[in-house]
Amino acid sequence: MKTKDFVEELKGQSVDELNAKLVDAKKELFNLRFQNATNQLENTGRIREVRHNIARIQTIIAQKNNQ
Repeated sequence: MKTKDFVEELKGQSVDELNAKLVDAKKELFNLRFQNATNQLENTGRIREVRHNIARIQTIIAQKNNQ
């Protein structure tokens, strides 16, 4: 359910808002990877979740650009 809500939220946003979310998600992924490399990251599953969210955002942007 959580994923569907996230996708529905993304579909309601403009391409500019999606691009801003994409930049934020990529920054978060960088920080998570850095924390993982320095053994400071407790929840390593968060890296996978952020990667999937980036893919979801990119998919919605592509769909909006093709319309």
